[in-house]
Amino acid sequence: MARLEGQGWLSDRRFAERFAEMAVNGGRFFGPRLRLEMRRHGVPAELVEETLGRLRQERDEQDDLRSVMERRYPGFSFAAADDREKRRVIAFLQRRGFGLGAIMKILKVEEIY
Repeated sequence: MARLEGQGWLSDRRFAERFAEMAVNGGRFFGPRLRLEMRRHGVPAELVEETLGRLRQERDEQDDLRSVMERRYPGFSFAAADDREKRRVIAFLQRRGFGLGAIMKILKVEEIY
């Protein structure tokens, strides 16, 4: 184990970085949800915060949100959707870890879908 750690094959930091990259790039987890999933996988809290801080600097939440919307709900129109459909889309995005303010900005204010 010590030899693997010394050679960089076994590293909490490397695991945390790869896990976060895969989760965000795959559209699975963002923000608070990503933090929760990393902690569930045993990543130490200080390493989670460090990794997420670096990720926040490198990525834009609005771009990630647009990407998820384009993949999951192409052609969705907030103005044309009924209340049930709006709640379903908003709940899906919140479960992924996006904040309500960011969601509403994309769906309502910008009205790009």
